[in-house]
Amino acid sequence: MIITELNYQWVALTQGFVIYLVGMAKPQLIVSGSIAIDRIMDFSGRYRDIIKPDKLHVLSLSVLLDKLETSPGGIGANIAYGLAQLGEKPVLLGSVGDDGREYITRLQSAGIDTSHVHFSKLATSSFSVITDSEGSQVGGFYPGAMQDSASLSLAPWKDQDVMVVVAAHDPAAMSREVAQCREFGLKMVYDPGQQVSSPDTDLKAGVDAAEILFVNDYELSLLCERLKTSPEKLKAAVPLVITTLGSEGSLIEGQRLKAPVKIGIAQPRQVADPTGAGDAYRAGFLYGYLRQWELADCGQLGAVMASFVVEQHGTQVQSSVTEIKDRYLKTFNQEIKL
Repeated sequence: MIITELNYQWVALTQGFVIYLVGMAKPQLIVSGSIAIDRIMDFSGRYRDIIKPDKLHVLSLSVLLDKLETSPGGIGANIAYGLAQLGEKPVLLGSVGDDGREYITRLQSAGIDTSHVHFSKLATSSFSVITDSEGSQVGGFYPGAMQDSASLSLAPWKDQDVMVVVAAHDPAAMSREVAQCREFGLKMVYDPGQQVSSPDTDLKAGVDAAEILFVNDYELSLLCERLKTSPEKLKAAVPLVITTLGSEGSLIEGQRLKAPVKIGIAQPRQVADPTGAGDAYRAGFLYGYLRQWELADCGQLGAVMASFVVEQHGTQVQSSVTEIKDRYLKTFNQEIKL
């Protein structure tokens, strides 16, 4: 069941069983995460064909690239951009260098509140990734301005009705934001991403404070290893755990659910590059979640948003509301109102 622009609460009267709808204000969304310039590269082979397990101690790879593109990216910026495509007005919290001013102007033009973005003397963060024909990736992240995040704070939203997305960026800043969410009484979404492997990331504090935890299947395995727990115990401790599974769709689980909710993919017109699809999924899911949609509908909108990114190179793909609604209807045989 799709619930539209207002959030609603069903109220049943004890006599007569009269049911009516009461409008409720939705929380403001604060997206804190990396803002970066992506260098996306593809090659037509497969990593598993060229990596020799018995030679990992002397690993040396070089592949011939079929494509190289430079595009705006960063997890925080990608999520915020996807939300703006849906008509949401998220606040972006992050740090860039002077070389990123034009990029921030572009994000602002897309409908994102960039007034809390910090400009650093360091260069804007950069992510370089090589994707093989199966969608497996090897990448490297240069933090740059992301390390200059000491001035970033959630204090302006203390005791307000907001939901904060703490996505992967500087580990110290992530830990500070998790602590501030608890101190200031703010609802929190935790998306540790690549920082799940960083020894400086306080994963336990983030997981303990999360209303929603986003991971992919690899990150879930590593997260459980780092926390010395099992996926089952982790999912029993967090209200909602959303695991993205690439071409296998996604899985919604957690303390709030009696049974997992499996979400299929929305078929893209073509498969060009998966980089950024997970961020687009998060944008779609959170748009619905803020409006108190059914969780399956949230996941299905996430799948649709991800499909537009998969079919093109670049992590911030412009899609019209009409295109999003049409693909949702075609894929899930439901109409959606945005």
